[in-house]
Amino acid sequence: MTDEIIDLTNCDREPIHIPNLIQPHGILLVLQDSTLEILQVSSNTQEIVGRQPDELLGKSLSDLLDAKQIKLIQQCLSEDFESVNPLNLSIKYQNKLIYFDGIIHCFNNIIILELEPKKAKGKTNFFDFYQQAKGSITRIQKAPTLLEMCQVVVTEVRRITGFDRVMVYRFDQEGAGKVIAEDTNHETFYLDLHYPPSDIPQQARQLYSLNWLRLIPDASYHSVALIPPNNPLTNQPLDLSLSVLRSVSPLHLEYLKNMGVTASMSISLIQDKKLWGLIACHHSSPKYVPYNIRTICEFIGQVMSVELANKEASEDIDYKRQLKSLQTQFVEGLSQAEYFLDGMVQLKSQLLNLTSATGAVICSGDQCIRVGKTPSELEIHALLDWIRPQLHNNLFETRSLTKDYPAAESYKAIASGVLALEISKVHHDYIFWFRPEVIQTVNWGGNPNKPVEVFSDGSLRISPRKSFESWQETVQGSALPWKPCEVEAVIELRSLVVGVVLRQADKLASMNFELQRSNEELDSFAYVASHDLKEPLRGIHNYANFLMEDYADVLDDDGIDKLQTLVRLTQRMEDLINSLLHFSRLGRTELIRQPVNLNELVPQIITTLTIARPQSKIEFRIPQLFESIQCDRTQINELFTNLISNAIKYNDKPEKWVEIGFIKGNGEKVASTSLIFYVRDNGIGIAPEYLDKIFQIFRRLHGRDDFGGGTGVGLTIARKIVERHGGRIWVESTPTEGSTFYFTLSAEANT
Repeated sequence: MTDEIIDLTNCDREPIHIPNLIQPHGILLVLQDSTLEILQVSSNTQEIVGRQPDELLGKSLSDLLDAKQIKLIQQCLSEDFESVNPLNLSIKYQNKLIYFDGIIHCFNNIIILELEPKKAKGKTNFFDFYQQAKGSITRIQKAPTLLEMCQVVVTEVRRITGFDRVMVYRFDQEGAGKVIAEDTNHETFYLDLHYPPSDIPQQARQLYSLNWLRLIPDASYHSVALIPPNNPLTNQPLDLSLSVLRSVSPLHLEYLKNMGVTASMSISLIQDKKLWGLIACHHSSPKYVPYNIRTICEFIGQVMSVELANKEASEDIDYKRQLKSLQTQFVEGLSQAEYFLDGMVQLKSQLLNLTSATGAVICSGDQCIRVGKTPSELEIHALLDWIRPQLHNNLFETRSLTKDYPAAESYKAIASGVLALEISKVHHDYIFWFRPEVIQTVNWGGNPNKPVEVFSDGSLRISPRKSFESWQETVQGSALPWKPCEVEAVIELRSLVVGVVLRQADKLASMNFELQRSNEELDSFAYVASHDLKEPLRGIHNYANFLMEDYADVLDDDGIDKLQTLVRLTQRMEDLINSLLHFSRLGRTELIRQPVNLNELVPQIITTLTIARPQSKIEFRIPQLFESIQCDRTQINELFTNLISNAIKYNDKPEKWVEIGFIKGNGEKVASTSLIFYVRDNGIGIAPEYLDKIFQIFRRLHGRDDFGGGTGVGLTIARKIVERHGGRIWVESTPTEGSTFYFTLSAEANT
C-alpha cells in the first residue's frame, strides 16, 4: 500500500486496484489454489462469522464450510466463474446458520472467495430471474431511438432497485461525460449536465471495463483491512480488480459525500470492448442491493450494451442514406477520371457534403486544391507536417485543433475542426475537411475546474468540487463534433479511392505491357524490314547504273534521264531505310551509362560540324561550363549533333548563331532538381501548328531538297535518345526569329 497522499493532482496514478481494503458488508478469503488453505482474510470475520482472523489463517477452508460446500467450490474451479456465481453458502454461528452469497474468482492462480450475508436461505432460480427481467428487456428492445432506450433503462433500473436517482452517463471522445437520461424523485435534475474527465480517472474506467457492476451500500463506511497486508505467495498487495467488495478511493467517497449521495451503484455499458458509458444509481441513505437484484441490473446493462449498436445505427438514418449516395457518386466519378487528383476536383461539392464540412483540401505531392473556406496553402503544408505523425489507421480527427496545435489559433474561425485522411503515403495523397469554430455554452455539473483548499498551516490541497449545481461555461475554439457515420464514410471513401486507383493502375500496367510489346514488335519489324529491303534495293540501283553504262549509245536523252531519276530515288530510299534501321537499333541497343564531361563533348561536336561546313560562318555560344552527367556517350553525342546540326541548317540569317547551355528545373515541366539542356538559334523558326509534329518520323516541313535536304528522322532519333535516358524533349519557337529545343535526362543522370 502506498503512503502517497492522494488528491486530484495525482488521482490518475492512485493504485485503486490494490487498496488492501474492502467494504464492510461482507468478508473476503484468499485461498491457495491446490489445497484451499486460507492465506489472507479480511479483519471483520469475527463480526460476521464469529471467527477471529488468526483462527482462520493457515487453516483449510473446510474449517469454515462443510464438506458438501467444499465439493461445490472445487467443482466451480474448473468452470467459468461468471456462470456459477453466486454460490448458495452457509456458515454455522452461535448455533444457527448464516446464509451467504458466495462470489468466487481466480486471479493469477490465487482463489478469492467473497461472502455477502443474505436475509433468506432461498436460492434465486432462473424462472424468478426471467420473470423480473422479461418486461424490462422487452421495453428496452422496443424503444425506437437511443435516447428513448436510455430513458426506459433508467426507469426500469429505478423500479427494480428503488434508488432515488438513476442516470445514463455517456462519455465523449475527450473522456468527459454527459447525463443523457434520468429518472429521480428529487427536485434537482442532472439531465444534460456535463462532467469533466477527471471525475472518473483512467484507472477507474479500466476497472469499470473489467466489472459490469459496482456497489457501494454506504459511502460513510469504515474500510476493512486484509490480514496479512501482502499476499504470502507473492509478497505483493492483493490485486482486487475483480473483487465485488473492493474498497473504493477516498477521493471518490468524498466526491459522493459532496454530491449528497450515501449509496451508489454503477453498471458498465460496453461497446466494441470500450467503455461507452455508465448507468449510475444514487441514494441519499444507505442502501444494500441483494446480489440477485444486482444480477438482473447487470443483465439489463449487458442487453443495453448489445442494443447500443442497433440504436446508433438507426440514428440519422436519412443522413446516412445521403452519405451512401455520395459514396456512389465518388465511385462513378473516380472510375472515369484518369488521375486521383482530377477525379477529386470534379467532385468538390460532394467532398464537402460527405462530412458537412465548410472547407476541404486535396493534397497530391506538392499540389493543393482548396475547396470552400480553408487555411492558406502555406498553413496547410505546415499542418500536414504536424498531422502526419498523429495519424492512426490513416485517419486524424479533432474538433478543437488549437488544443494540440497552437499554430492554428490564427485560423480557428474557419478550421477548429479537422478531419484528415491519408490516401497514399508513397504518393503523398491526403484529403482534409474543415469545420468552423462554434462558440458553445456548456452546462457542467458544478465548476469543472479543480478547487483548491487552503489549510490552517497554509498548505494547499486540490479536492473534489463541493457544488454540483449547474455551472455554465462558454467554450471557444471548438467545432461541432464529427459524427461516427461521417468518420465511417471517410474511411470507406479511402477504400473506394484506393480500389479505383488500383484498378486504374492495373489497367495502366496492362496497357503499358501491351504498348511495350507492340513497340518491341515494331522495332523488330523495322529492323528486319529495313535490313531485308536493302538487298533488292541495291540490285535496282546497280542494274539502273548497268543500263546507263552498257546501253548509253542505244538510249536517248529521255531514257537516260529516267534511269538517273531511278538511281536518285533508290539512293534516297536507301537513306530512308538506313535511318529507319538506325532508329530501330536505338530501341534495341543497351544503354552504357558512364560519366561524360560535356565541356569536352560539345566543343568536339562543334569542331566536327564546322569542318563539315567550312562555308558556313556560325557564332557558337556556350554561356557557362557544363556539369558532368551519367549517360550513354555515343547517344548523347548524336543527340547534340542532331540538334546543333538542325540549328545550323535551318538558318537563313546573314549573322547566324547557336547557343548551347543548361538551366535548373523550374518545378513546372520538370523537377526542380533536374537540369534542362537547351540548343537555341536565331534561324527560321517553326509555326505553332507544327510544334507537336516535328518529332514524327520522316516528317519534314520543307521541300525535299530545301535547306540541304534530309530524311526527316533526326528529331525522331533525338526524342528516342532522350526518352531512353528517362527525360523529355520539347521546343519553343517564334517564326522568323528562332527556336529553342529543351531536353532533360533522368535525375540519376545528374551528378
